[in-house]
Amino acid sequence: MGQSGRWVMMARRGENIRKRKDGRWEGRFLKKNEAGRKVQGSVYGRTYQEVKEKLIREKAVQNEKEMSLAEQMIREKEDTFSRISDDWFETVQSGLKLSSIARYRNILDNYILPEFGFKRIIDISRDDVLTFSSNLLMAGGKKGKGLAPKTVSGILSVMKNVMDYARNVKCVPVISFDGISVKQSQKQLRVFSKDEQKIVSNYLMRDVTPIKLGVLLVLYTGMRIGEICALTWGDISFAEKSLHVGKTMQRIQLPKGSRQRTKIIIDTPKSDCSVRDIPIPNAVFQMIIKSRRPDECFFLTGLEQVFMEPRTLENHFNSMMRACGIKGATMHTCRHSFATRCVELGFDIKSLAEILGHASVAITMNRYVHPSMDLKQQNMDKLSGFLGGK
Repeated sequence: MGQSGRWVMMARRGENIRKRKDGRWEGRFLKKNEAGRKVQGSVYGRTYQEVKEKLIREKAVQNEKEMSLAEQMIREKEDTFSRISDDWFETVQSGLKLSSIARYRNILDNYILPEFGFKRIIDISRDDVLTFSSNLLMAGGKKGKGLAPKTVSGILSVMKNVMDYARNVKCVPVISFDGISVKQSQKQLRVFSKDEQKIVSNYLMRDVTPIKLGVLLVLYTGMRIGEICALTWGDISFAEKSLHVGKTMQRIQLPKGSRQRTKIIIDTPKSDCSVRDIPIPNAVFQMIIKSRRPDECFFLTGLEQVFMEPRTLENHFNSMMRACGIKGATMHTCRHSFATRCVELGFDIKSLAEILGHASVAITMNRYVHPSMDLKQQNMDKLSGFLGGK
């Protein structure tokens, strides 16, 4: 026999129960120490059966600990921002337009998940969000030159929606986004001067093509670029001398892994108020009558199944502006110019808001109802009457 403490016999193969030289029985098992490393543990008894029972109980305890640890790891994985954002997205996407789905997915994949995806959502602090927002403004984007405040505001809005979902649906104690915002300054609108508008109008009315007629229609109805691209001749009411805006065209980004990076979609406008009927000015309407095409044809091409996307129309517009000698204008300048001319002519603001497809009169007021320098000068000249000496 060996020294005290050595195994003297094996009760059954594979059970790790041995009888010691001192007469006691010992059973050995694996357990984890405080550092998480596996070490050997032992139980003792006077009989083989007693040790066997103790060993069974001890292994059950260790298995339960292992299961608890595994459950904890799974739960921590479930509580990551990535996992909860997936659940949120699954919940809301059925009620979203394709364009909104693509925009949210793009924001999550390109901005939020690279920063917070593998973090537990409860560990994300307000300071984390504020730092994230600041970095996007200063160095965000593919070129690292910073993103526009409006873009960053949209990113934070998506992140807030995920956090609200975590709090209200998952009952996870996450931070509040109250007070977290991005200040957005009102950009100066590029509007054609009256002289510029005459130059552009005269150019568009010479040698009329479907594209020129489309730009002219935007200039005198205030349509958005996606709306004119999606317009078909069937949307023109020749009896009512009006057009119906019920769809819009845009290029959306596809999820990562798709064969194509983007695709063109034609869908309903972004809001219910954007679905509208717009009266057409008589002079423009007479030109439309002369160019009439079958209802199924797109307005900008005069062809069925062949459309012109917004990016292509913008390129054509840029060429037109170079021909007119006008700088700094985009297709959206036509919409701004239409609204500005309407305000200058004294349009009813409620009617103008509906023509533009604004959700409220306040949007129209804040964006376009600003007196021009000419109007300011006219009002100032009224003070001259006090200098007459009478």
